[in-house]
Amino acid sequence: MTSIVRALLVAAAVSVGATSAFAAASNTPTQYQPDPALKTESVAQLRARVSQACSITQARLQSGVSEASLSRNCDCYAGRTMRSLNADELQAYRNTGVFSDTAREKALSALDACKLPRPQI
Repeated sequence: MTSIVRALLVAAAVSVGATSAFAAASNTPTQYQPDPALKTESVAQLRARVSQACSITQARLQSGVSEASLSRNCDCYAGRTMRSLNADELQAYRNTGVFSDTAREKALSALDACKLPRPQI
């Protein structure tokens, strides 16, 4: 009887661990709610958002570097990324606030082209 209880506890622990690992590997932050304004913003406004997010993320990634000093490279990144998105990828970004898998590949290519380090996932 104790071996059955022990086996059930181990199975439950493995299940909880696997669920946590899948949540950690997800591309969308947990409990994230996209800004409703994304649905109505122009592409230029979306580009500005992407550039601002880039500056914040890159400043954290490159400790000691100010957001202001990253504006040129982040403008490059945002412009390249937004120009490369097709209509479906742009709509997916508007709906979710994050890049789809295909758009993410384009964004990573833009980071490389604009000489910005890739964030660790």
